[in-house]
Amino acid sequence: MLKNELTNLLKIDHPIIQAPMAGGITTSKLVAAVSNNGALGMIGAGYLSPAQLREQIREIKGLTTNNFGVNLFVPNDFQLVEEEIEAANHLLQTFRSHLNIESTDTALPTTEKTMQAYKKQIKVIIEEMVPICSFTFGVPSIDIISQLKQQGVILIGTATTVVEAMAIEKLGMDAIVVQGSEAGGHRGNFISSHEDSLIGLMSLIPQVTDHVSIPVIAAGGIMDGRGLMASLDLGAKAVQMGTAFLTCEESGAHPVHKEAILHAKDEDTILTRAFSGKWARGISNKFTNEMEKHEAKIPNFPVQNGLTQPIRKAAAAQHDKEYMSLWSGQSPTLAKKETVEALIRRITDYVKGSEIPE
Repeated sequence: MLKNELTNLLKIDHPIIQAPMAGGITTSKLVAAVSNNGALGMIGAGYLSPAQLREQIREIKGLTTNNFGVNLFVPNDFQLVEEEIEAANHLLQTFRSHLNIESTDTALPTTEKTMQAYKKQIKVIIEEMVPICSFTFGVPSIDIISQLKQQGVILIGTATTVVEAMAIEKLGMDAIVVQGSEAGGHRGNFISSHEDSLIGLMSLIPQVTDHVSIPVIAAGGIMDGRGLMASLDLGAKAVQMGTAFLTCEESGAHPVHKEAILHAKDEDTILTRAFSGKWARGISNKFTNEMEKHEAKIPNFPVQNGLTQPIRKAAAAQHDKEYMSLWSGQSPTLAKKETVEALIRRITDYVKGSEIPE
């Protein structure tokens, strides 16, 4: 079905990539099921330690002989500003009290620690001979690109604008995920500002494909065969789907998160900085509503993400959707509770039915 240079490069049957959603959603079972059904499974390794990453890679190798990949967050310099942290803690205390969180001592990340962990993750990918590695929140250094290329790793960047896509191609990476403003969770802008990068996917694909020669992967709000066919018609070589896989049975998303998406209306998603300090799309709840007026003052990612972690963890343990980060793309009403196999079959059946017989 729809084989092209990208499916050949990635050694997959279908031009479908499961988005690498960090935070425990991309279980080994999910990644392996995607790869075993002819698409590309991806580990969202943004919050995994190098040891956890190695363990999951080995686990997946025991579940599939097909290709799969790993996605990493590219660390950016950030500062721990005491006044900002104090003000944020003051704001968050109400939520901590509501959820009966006693301790406010949170081990916050530092630039040095995140960079060290990232370099160790790269080392794991090389040592474990992972065939595909994608990046978000930035681009890897020339040195890291060179190391991975020497090992034959296929490299994929993430862009939200034409300028970012061109920068990825110039670095010698192999493909680009172009992420429209419809995408759930955090988006991968790294040159363009949040406001400048809010381009809808159907506008973004043809503009990027007119300016780059490497394969483009479309991401953002794609849930079914219609989204795949539209993306391919506009010049993409594959799609990357997150929310559609998040509600699958094999996904590690919290049951409350899955149910929130399955029962959401089309207007229920918003963009918020409240949970992480970086703009992300998810389903609105009490936390995002009450924090909205304070968003300009909260610390940047990953500091705010560290501060809210106990809140998100306690809310998940208590099955309280009002204080969980319910990341979702802009098409939640198209989500279904089904297996990975059923989702991929539904997409491929649609494509077969759309193809004009010769």
